[in-house]
Amino acid sequence: MSQGSSPQHEVGIASARAQLEADGLIVSGGDACRTTRRWQRAMAHAAATLFQEGDTGDDLRVPIAMALCEVYPSGVGDERLAELVEAMLPIEVVSLGLSPA
Repeated sequence: MSQGSSPQHEVGIASARAQLEADGLIVSGGDACRTTRRWQRAMAHAAATLFQEGDTGDDLRVPIAMALCEVYPSGVGDERLAELVEAMLPIEVVSLGLSPA
């Protein structure tokens, strides 16, 4: 369990990761997950939109949230969106070859 998180929070993140996989956004492969083309397309669209709007790109959570809103157009609740972002963030960091903060 990560520092400052509750067992309920960890269950929410695990559930979010399972949803991301069920919805075809990530694929599990042993100890690691990788993003799918569907997810990469949504992220590219989000990044391009944010760039056009002048976003500095300092926070990877912003395009992840935007991409998730594109993937789930009927919306998800704020709490669920936060769980999905938190579940996708470390996967996307690895996918992009970035160093975790």
